[in-house]
Amino acid sequence: MSVNMSGAAQPAFVRHPLRLTLNGQVRELQVLPWTTLLDLLREQLDLVGSKKGCDHGQCGACTVLRDGKRINACLTLAVMCEGAELTTIEGLADGEELHPMQQAFIKHDAFQCGYCTPGQICSAVGLANEGRAQSSAEIQELMSGNLCRCGAYNNIREAIEEALPASRERAGQGGGQ
Repeated sequence: MSVNMSGAAQPAFVRHPLRLTLNGQVRELQVLPWTTLLDLLREQLDLVGSKKGCDHGQCGACTVLRDGKRINACLTLAVMCEGAELTTIEGLADGEELHPMQQAFIKHDAFQCGYCTPGQICSAVGLANEGRAQSSAEIQELMSGNLCRCGAYNNIREAIEEALPASRERAGQGGGQ
């Protein structure tokens, strides 16, 4: 317990140490136990590419990669990422060279307002890492957790189809999976 200015006892909130790799850099942080990964990224680390859409894990705007797999950052407590390797939209490019998925989204105009785009791209990279999507229908089904209010779904699907082989190659999986 701590004491506030009026002398009343206040509960002391214990911050938890958190060590993770974020966009290729090891970070050591102190977080409150209820801090979501999305709030940590946006409010404490100023990585605002991941968006807070529904805050219920239903829209995918907050999608990031944890150890190469897509997760909803709004539903993930930051403390659950101890020792993890996290990649946000800000960490996909290699210096000035865009990730193949980013390049394909631009080429296919796979965004309109752009709000969902970071989550769509991170989810698509995670999809490539999974190696399961082999057809347009499978891409559509496996991306169904990412909503686009502008309705750019056809362009998004076309961008993902084009970028899957290069994304898989970049992830070291080759194009045949």
